[in-house]
Amino acid sequence: MPFKGNPVAVVLDAENPETADMQAIIARWTNLSETTFLLPPTRPTAAYRLRIFTPGSELAFAVHPTLGSAFAALQAGCIQSHNGRIVQEYGAGLITIKTTEDKFFLELPQCLTGNELSDFSGL
Repeated sequence: MPFKGNPVAVVLDAENPETADMQAIIARWTNLSETTFLLPPTRPTAAYRLRIFTPGSELAFAVHPTLGSAFAALQAGCIQSHNGRIVQEYGAGLITIKTTEDKFFLELPQCLTGNELSDFSGL
């Protein structure tokens, strides 16, 4: 539904602007919860590299702008899915998005199990 939900500004085909410019000019100017920049990938399996900014900081990862950016890139013809999959590159790594005709799904890494989070006293 157009104009419903949580909007995200997506800057397509960004030409590696400086981080300070992305933060100060664009993210604050849009004043949306997130603004994303699609940049050329540095990893050969990725369709593009994504950087996500809030008006106050850069995020390593967030679901809403990840899916919104993939949708915008496909709709604009900037990328194509390969066998219903898009690989996005982040500072945090790679993530795969599965696409159908009208839906997008994240393929998230397997959760850690065991004692990794057994001690919450320091949190």
